[in-house]
Amino acid sequence: MLPKDKLERINELSRLSKSSGLTKKQADEQKALRKEYLATFRSAFTNQLHSVKVVDDEGTDVTPQKLKESKEKRQKPLH
Repeated sequence: MLPKDKLERINELSRLSKSSGLTKKQADEQKALRKEYLATFRSAFTNQLHSVKVVDDEGTDVTPQKLKESKEKRQKPLH
């Protein structure tokens, strides 16, 4: 998660863009902050998905193959 001050700045720039518009510098800052926010969000979401195991009513693992492969790929040590 992004620090509270960065989230507040994102919201402040959003309000400014709606009311009076942004300067070039502010627009660039907003773009960078949004990019950072999305990267953090996507990383957290991926981590959450990697902790999921789908099981049917009979107790059989029915986790999608693509997710299983992604989990395996992430768990392999880097050399």
